[in-house]
Amino acid sequence: MDLKEGCGSEASRETESGGMGSLGGPTSWQSFAHRSTLHGLRFIFPYSSSSSHRSTSRRLLWSAALLASLVLLVLESTERLAYFLSYPHVTSVDAVVSGSLVFPAVTVCNLNAYRFTRLTQNDLYHAGELLALLDVHLQIPEPHLAEPHVLAFLTEKSNFTNYRPKPFSMQEFTERVGHDLKEMMLYCRFQGQECSHQDFKTVSFYKVFLL
Repeated sequence: MDLKEGCGSEASRETESGGMGSLGGPTSWQSFAHRSTLHGLRFIFPYSSSSSHRSTSRRLLWSAALLASLVLLVLESTERLAYFLSYPHVTSVDAVVSGSLVFPAVTVCNLNAYRFTRLTQNDLYHAGELLALLDVHLQIPEPHLAEPHVLAFLTEKSNFTNYRPKPFSMQEFTERVGHDLKEMMLYCRFQGQECSHQDFKTVSFYKVFLL
């Protein structure tokens, strides 16, 4: 027997056997499905060649079950995510019956701390810049942006020609120009009895700031 023929025939047999093994062996996807922990995936993509010939109906059932599970997972996750993004909150209120109630302390903060109509010429001279009604030169800043009645009032009060300023007290200014509790309180009733502004003590921001 010729050596070349023997080697050639042996090499051809190895090639044929190797080719059959590569063609008949599992694919990378089948290997992944066999190692995956996702339930049912190994039954849809069987690993061995013998199990690959199982009934097609069984594989279709496993595929439908796996697909339905994934759809339910996506729907439930979407619903929970939408609920989380709605920022839900729970308010719990407990009603307790008490024989006596302490008269409450009410804090009223008015954004308009001072009444514009109560300003005097001396107020504008000393506190005009503080109130952002006048600039450092005691002039009206950007008069074209002011309303006509406001501009007329400021023009009259800010005429400091030959004006002699008087002493100025911030406390007196706050008490005089600030809001009056009597005018602000429209109605008050506590434990079935009428109450008025006299039942409250006004604490101005100026006094709190000094404390």
